[in-house]
Amino acid sequence: MATTKDGGTIESVRRSMEILELIKDREGAGVTELANELDWAKSTVHTHLKTLEENEFLVRNGDRYDLSLRFMNFGEYAKHRHPVYSSIEPKLEELASETEKRVQFLVQEHGYAVYVRIAEGEHSVSTGAALGRRRPMLHATAAGKSILAHLPPAEVESILDETGLRRYTQNTVTDRAELFEQFEAIRERGYAINNEEHIKGLSAIAAPVTTPDDEVLGSISVADAAHRMQGQWFEDELPKLLLGIVNEIELDVAYS
Repeated sequence: MATTKDGGTIESVRRSMEILELIKDREGAGVTELANELDWAKSTVHTHLKTLEENEFLVRNGDRYDLSLRFMNFGEYAKHRHPVYSSIEPKLEELASETEKRVQFLVQEHGYAVYVRIAEGEHSVSTGAALGRRRPMLHATAAGKSILAHLPPAEVESILDETGLRRYTQNTVTDRAELFEQFEAIRERGYAINNEEHIKGLSAIAAPVTTPDDEVLGSISVADAAHRMQGQWFEDELPKLLLGIVNEIELDVAYS
């Protein structure tokens, strides 16, 4: 029988989620491996696995379990649940083609940065990002900072309490007061800059996409090797180009 924990949440569901996360991280796993990692009884793990398999969320190959393709259906639904998630793609491709760089659309969900769309220009560099990937590094990226800058302060504080201010490079801002000062500058100029704050050698610029009611839908970032993100092009031309694309998207959202 399901038991509740932490104000009414269902313990058995939480355990199933832990199993799914672990199977994904390990790219498949067996009962013994999962039981040892989670420090649960094999019988408990087996019961969860059997239930998930019967409901077609897992597939079994011999004694190993992996996520089923049913998750693709959920992912496609999530990717298109807001009109901007679909309409933004051609704009990202346009920006990537014009800048020849890597362009990404991220959203904030549960305090994490989630990659929803990615477009690669001719000379784009890898950032380790992948569609659907979730990262607790909003404070260390241009896209993340541009989103946080447009959220209510109390919500930002709550997110930072949950995810922390991890230092990724020597340039990462880990002081809240300094971060909130940056937010003021971001709101004033309309875009955020990441100066090798998440990945050494990588810089980025990002601007938030908002609704007419100032709801933040996400942020578009342009990233490249730091030595190519400098000078008049980076300081003047690229911001204008980025803000122009964002303005077009916001008009599409407002009048769609």
